[in-house]
Amino acid sequence: MSVAVVTGSAGLIGSEASRHFAGLGMVVVGIDNDMRSQFFGPEASTRRQREQLRAELSPQYRHIDADIRNGEALDAVFAEYGKHISLVVHTAAQPSHDWAARDPHTDFGVNAVGTLNALEATRKHAPDAVFIFTSTNKVYGDTPNRLPLIEQETRWEIDPAHIYANGIREDMSIDQTLHSLFGASKVAADILVQEYGRYFGMNTGVFRGGCLTGPNHSGTQLHGFLAYLVKCAATGHPYTVFGYGGKQVRDNIHSADLIQAFDAFFRAPRAGEVYNIGGGRFSNCSMLEAIRICEELTDRPLNWTYTEANRTGDHIWYVSDVSKFAAHYPEWKLIHDVPSICREILEASADRWAEVATR
Repeated sequence: MSVAVVTGSAGLIGSEASRHFAGLGMVVVGIDNDMRSQFFGPEASTRRQREQLRAELSPQYRHIDADIRNGEALDAVFAEYGKHISLVVHTAAQPSHDWAARDPHTDFGVNAVGTLNALEATRKHAPDAVFIFTSTNKVYGDTPNRLPLIEQETRWEIDPAHIYANGIREDMSIDQTLHSLFGASKVAADILVQEYGRYFGMNTGVFRGGCLTGPNHSGTQLHGFLAYLVKCAATGHPYTVFGYGGKQVRDNIHSADLIQAFDAFFRAPRAGEVYNIGGGRFSNCSMLEAIRICEELTDRPLNWTYTEANRTGDHIWYVSDVSKFAAHYPEWKLIHDVPSICREILEASADRWAEVATR
């Protein structure tokens, strides 16, 4: 029996990982206590996704309602399956800048302490397992904003002569920068995962994601901008753009493309490796460009307003250079670009959102 433990299993990446590895014949133990609804309200609840996983994947999927901050509870799960655990996909997190500033203790507890608990449980009970961690580009703080950026009609762009013209590489410093408290807690987790790989020789991989998105995302104003933007476009709900003239750029990676990267790492792991992972030059857009795409998809104008103040530590331009991962795993390719991702999000939820819009 080969077991995959997935934390945050009912979230965007966790649910995609659960389906994928169950499809490979693995037993998936999903750990998720729907803290997302506590962070962002009922509209962000992962309960619906949890029930779908149970219905679709039974009997290969077992769901455990546990808090990753509870080390004893996590240890008990790992002790039960022991060395049958061949993979840990750690996606559970508090993902919002704004929310972290309101409750730093909870943010650090979930992101840093929860990650430490997962690492220790793995080291104690399944030291040969592959441990995959979904980190974030926010570990670089606002250092990307010091790049030589050029304002264009609909977006900011980097000077094409710069070494990061193809995207930001893993050699960018994470030190001496404004991270936001969320970024700081993710830095702590990121370094822990690296250290368990280098110090203890465990097969740990850190994936510093750009914007992770897809049709299973319960997007809200504070997190999951592309899914939330599509939702607002479909329902007529107002949307607010924060700062930078709406020209800030993000690369967006579909959850399925990310899980294919996880699969490649699982099959040929490395110890303490770090990868920037996102849509790269293949899949990126500015806010203005994303709004235009959504308006074309829904055939209606988006109800949006602009606020001059940007979010603390927010990036003006961030595009991942994925060439390091592509060199290590040449069979991996990005499949989904921004327009196709938006279309898929809309098609997956249009009926449900239509019911909401008519209430």
